[in-house]
Amino acid sequence: MPSNFVARGPEAYDSYMGRWSKRLASDFLDFAGLVEGGAVLDVGCGTGSLTFEIATRRKVASIDALDYESDFVEAVNTRKGAASINVRQGDAMALPYESAQFEMALSLLVLHFVPDAVRAISEMVRVVKPGGVVAAAVWDTFGGMPSRRMFWDTVAAIHPPAEQRRSGLLIRPMTRPNELQTAFQHAGLSDVAATLLTIRMDFESFEDFWIAAVFGQGTHSEFLAGLPEPTQRQIESSVRAAYLAGLPDGPRSFASSAWAVRGFVTR
Repeated sequence: MPSNFVARGPEAYDSYMGRWSKRLASDFLDFAGLVEGGAVLDVGCGTGSLTFEIATRRKVASIDALDYESDFVEAVNTRKGAASINVRQGDAMALPYESAQFEMALSLLVLHFVPDAVRAISEMVRVVKPGGVVAAAVWDTFGGMPSRRMFWDTVAAIHPPAEQRRSGLLIRPMTRPNELQTAFQHAGLSDVAATLLTIRMDFESFEDFWIAAVFGQGTHSEFLAGLPEPTQRQIESSVRAAYLAGLPDGPRSFASSAWAVRGFVTR
């Protein structure tokens, strides 16, 4: 079953989101705690931010990575070089692995795009051995991504029909406080722990911010492309004013937070 993420290829993904998932991957692995000598699965690997971070850490028995998008799978295969990483295309809600195959199943910035996140969590639990770890992180899309709020609040103020789109993007499954933690508990995981991970999203200029939004991955570019050109220009002008905030154009840095949850398989 397809995800709710708008995919436009590996390069667009890296521009729009991949550069931030790379920053988050290290903190997420610190929280999840890699099992040395274990078999690890990265569910929804994208272009490999978490996969390659795992490969740089302590020795694990094996690394498997899965993504629904064939272009992302190809990108990881191309970029992995000599690293021993098994990559395949597949569905997070029907993982193509045996039960109790891994010591860890990890998912970084994926579950809020999966049509049935509860089912995906259940699948992650299924493929992990008793005593193993399941961990995931999702963006705090409503309160933890000010750059996204700046964009969509501005768009909705100029183009009221965008209000429904904004609501759907800011209130995603698993992104409200305690929602992911509760889902892990309901999935039967024990010793469930949760934390908030925060990185900085740094942009060199408004052009850097805008190009990623307009030509990059995800719903920003898809939505803008469907608007009349005068409306697009008005939105760009207003978002620029919000980005500049009365200061000269140049670097800007926005804090961005993700909910992270970890639990242990007890069956």
